[in-house]
Amino acid sequence: MYRRYTTDLLVSRLREGRGAMQILFGPRQSGKTTSVRQALEELDLPHVYASADSPVPFGPEWVAQQWRAARQQSAPSILVLDEVQKAQGWPEQVKAEWDADTRAARDLRVVLLGSSPLLAGRGLPESLAGRFETVRSTHWTFAECREAFAWDLDTFLFHGGYPGAARYLGDHERWRAYILDAIVETTVSRDVLLLTRIDKPALLRRLFALACEYSGQELSYRKMIGQLTDAGNTTTLAHYLDLLASTGLVTGLQKHSSRPVQRRSSSPKLLVMNTALMTALSGARFEEARADSAFWGRIVETALGAHLLAVAQREGGEVRYWRDGPTEVDFVSVRGRAVTAIEVKSGGASGGGADYRGLEAFRARFPGADALLVGAGGTSLETFLGGTA
Repeated sequence: MYRRYTTDLLVSRLREGRGAMQILFGPRQSGKTTSVRQALEELDLPHVYASADSPVPFGPEWVAQQWRAARQQSAPSILVLDEVQKAQGWPEQVKAEWDADTRAARDLRVVLLGSSPLLAGRGLPESLAGRFETVRSTHWTFAECREAFAWDLDTFLFHGGYPGAARYLGDHERWRAYILDAIVETTVSRDVLLLTRIDKPALLRRLFALACEYSGQELSYRKMIGQLTDAGNTTTLAHYLDLLASTGLVTGLQKHSSRPVQRRSSSPKLLVMNTALMTALSGARFEEARADSAFWGRIVETALGAHLLAVAQREGGEVRYWRDGPTEVDFVSVRGRAVTAIEVKSGGASGGGADYRGLEAFRARFPGADALLVGAGGTSLETFLGGTA
């Protein structure tokens, strides 16, 4: 079974002793539970594992019950609470139990798992301040899928990085059903609608579909309203887009600017965070997608943007885009003071030659920034996507 970076990080931190709770969060089907089980097996300490992923929400007493069971183990021991954000009142109860262990000098090491950064993070800063560290599980990269499943680049571009779907690659309809039912529907219904007040659930679903259709394109909220029936206002759309981003489905990138106000007020560049969502929703088979140069070009750009997001989430940083009139670059990677403009050339309908005009304009506007062309005429896409596991 493939071992992700999250396993090594958990093992290292849990071996240090009872320093802080470990909060492991990320999108569905990114291997969080597998990483925890691998870590528990390697550490070989007494442990209790329980999940709150139930159609009927548990209350805070569920947290207390699992904690009592873990305290009955010989110390040091480990308590793992999966999908903890689905237990009502969990932050306050976790704080009470953790503080009780602290006063009793009990060596009970705790790992909390959640499907969504936003949902799993709810209550952490206020209730559990100073008591936790985070471990972020991202979508699988090409390097990981290549090593785990021997996928080539085109297979990864079309099927994305969901390891649970790998078994269905020989049956397109089963693969597509898995993506739409086990991932999209489960995420929307159980990670968003069940736990968050959504006044217009149909709008949230249509916004997701719109983001998949326009992935890689800048689209103002005003234009989104024109595309959506009963779209409400721009504040509602921005909030729903943030919710979808928190679950690892789609996001809206901000325009790069040295002024934060301009970034926040910019039109978002829609981006699917895993290309499987884009291709499954389109209904196209692999051969059809590969033959459509324009569509394949969007898949390539989306895959590169999703890769940048995964790296930024693991290592820190932001991903943006930049446009000045007709001049643009596809992505801007920001890590501290290091800024890199990245242009993607898929060799599709728009031509495959090297074109540095956008990169040159960006560097003229932002002196000191680096520039990178990926694809035809620059660093190969396979090299770029395969370089960071």
